[in-house]
Amino acid sequence: MPYAANGDVDLYYEADGEGSPDRDVDAVAFCGEIGYGPWQWGWQHAVVAGPYRAVVPATRGTADSDAPPGPYTVARLASDLDAVLADAGVDAAHLVGVGLGGAVALRAALGSGRVRKLVLVGMPPRGTGLNPDPLWADPADPEALEASLRAAVSDGFLDIQPDIVSRIVEWRAREDADRDAWEATRAALREFDCSDRLYEVTNEALVIHGREDAVCPPARGEELAAGLPRGSYHPVDGAGHLANVEASRAVNDRILGFFDAE
Repeated sequence: MPYAANGDVDLYYEADGEGSPDRDVDAVAFCGEIGYGPWQWGWQHAVVAGPYRAVVPATRGTADSDAPPGPYTVARLASDLDAVLADAGVDAAHLVGVGLGGAVALRAALGSGRVRKLVLVGMPPRGTGLNPDPLWADPADPEALEASLRAAVSDGFLDIQPDIVSRIVEWRAREDADRDAWEATRAALREFDCSDRLYEVTNEALVIHGREDAVCPPARGEELAAGLPRGSYHPVDGAGHLANVEASRAVNDRILGFFDAE
């Protein structure tokens, strides 16, 4: 299992696929929502790992990454991402981020020469536009893990996908952050505000937002897209906060089309 070091913090990540030598950018890196382990990218990982190298870091405090005492900052989490990309030998990558991961991707775009295109899912321009508290659940409490999914996806998804819901609960029990790590990461979101620097983000950016997102209102996603010089907004009908999970086929097609476009 590969690990990258950022100072004295060891960060677990997964890297699959060979990419294409014909591409200027042959890697896609995924930046996760607060408290969630790499399981959240299971709907994108295999699709991306064909045409690109797929790099999936485990945010500090999740899965097998270290959980040093907090509070954390978005800048620190972005430096973790850069350490992972360097360890994986990635010189240029497109980034996909959900919620807090979108904040990390934006911060990385402002400070790293490795970043190319951005896909930002369920993401506001400032931390106050997102309320992740209903997403929290104790990894040792299966009932709480399942109940808290109602904040992340639509009721329709839960009703018609009982088998996948039980699998998500199992994955969360193994990989999600405990309370201390979650609170340390929550502090990073509280201090995040990129609203007055959006004009500096010259990367092409696709903002994807579920129309039923109860964690980050769609209006915040529209605000983000409007503030980005090269931003575009794509709403997803019938999807909640984790639009990449419950509308994965449509979202994956949109993401790959965006990355492949010149």
